[in-house]
Amino acid sequence: MNRSGFRFTGFVAGAIVLALTVGAAAPAAADDPGVSATTILLGGTHPYSGPASAYASIGKGAIAYFAYVNDNGGVNGRKIEYKDLDDGYSPPQSVQLTRQLVDQDHIFAMFNQLGTPVNVATRPYLNQNQVPDVYLATGATMWGTDSDKFPWTIGWQPDYQSESIVYARYLLKEHPRAKIGVLYQNDDYGADYLAGLKKGLGARADLLVKAVSYEVTDPDVTSQIANLKASGADTFFIFATPKFAAQALIAAGGQSWHPQIFLNNVSASQTVLDAAVKAAGIGAVDGVITTQYYKDPADSSWANDAGMQLYKRVMAKYLPAADVKDNEYMYGMAAAFTMVDALKQSGKNLTRQGFMNVVTHLHETNNPFLIPGITIATSPTDRFPIRQERLAKYDAQAGHFVGFGSVINARS
Repeated sequence: MNRSGFRFTGFVAGAIVLALTVGAAAPAAADDPGVSATTILLGGTHPYSGPASAYASIGKGAIAYFAYVNDNGGVNGRKIEYKDLDDGYSPPQSVQLTRQLVDQDHIFAMFNQLGTPVNVATRPYLNQNQVPDVYLATGATMWGTDSDKFPWTIGWQPDYQSESIVYARYLLKEHPRAKIGVLYQNDDYGADYLAGLKKGLGARADLLVKAVSYEVTDPDVTSQIANLKASGADTFFIFATPKFAAQALIAAGGQSWHPQIFLNNVSASQTVLDAAVKAAGIGAVDGVITTQYYKDPADSSWANDAGMQLYKRVMAKYLPAADVKDNEYMYGMAAAFTMVDALKQSGKNLTRQGFMNVVTHLHETNNPFLIPGITIATSPTDRFPIRQERLAKYDAQAGHFVGFGSVINARS
């Protein structure tokens, strides 16, 4: 056992298995897979390796928070066991591992599986088997709009199109003559962001002068950045995963291209910014704009905040060697808090159907890791748990994002 409160239990189908050390679960009731008198077994996949491995911190943050909950009494008398597997951000691998979690491990629910292409590949199987597929670590708009076809699936974070709409509204107000260039990932994830930007620009979609894509198998995006610079764009949107976002910031700085940069929220981590500063200097990141909805551990203004203090206590006990300023850990804890909240509200007679009823009737105002004013609310006809965000600009001298303006609801 190591100090972190969880253990590596070996390799399954080429994937690292991370499970909380809570002991073996008793056999589950036939109608409640994954639930025993003392445990709740959850499953998930995150990219602990591969091109999106920067997101591994999300899974580790969730595991750490579950360990904290277990050490403080668990959920309605039960401990959470979270079997989180490494899918390498590969949809075929994710499908294989998801089937294993459902058919062999008999999980109660799938929690926080990461990635748009991954979840597109696994949600038909999970819905066919009526397995709760909740609080996905992806903001694809389809998680909120496809509930008729996939009623067992729901996201957590603000959807990508809403985020892009927030950027577009700001740009039309503050820089109505901008010339926009976009780098986006060539899949459902990147396309969703691009669609939201075009929707937000509306009649001014002509401001978009160039959009170029990359593949997750590409070695780098240097040529794409040169293409965008040559277009004459003075405003640069990065709709990428962390590895390629860092490359884009570095390449722009290296090519002496200094547009106003908008960096999508899911890549606006301290790890990405630090990598860009190390390779290209603070000029590559100073003034970058993103959105926020959970607290930034790199921002000292939260130092005395109760939620930030809780975050740091959990990190110190369960992830003592980790970079506390990596905000992906905060994301993982915030999503795990909502999961625990929904499990608690489901009561001791825990069933999949009863749990989903709570998930679709949630009103959470006390998540300590979210920015004040950000609430989590759902209904059977509203599957967008978080709808508010605020804009933030990166202060390279201070080394963190600084929020500005009010909290915005892009779906209002």
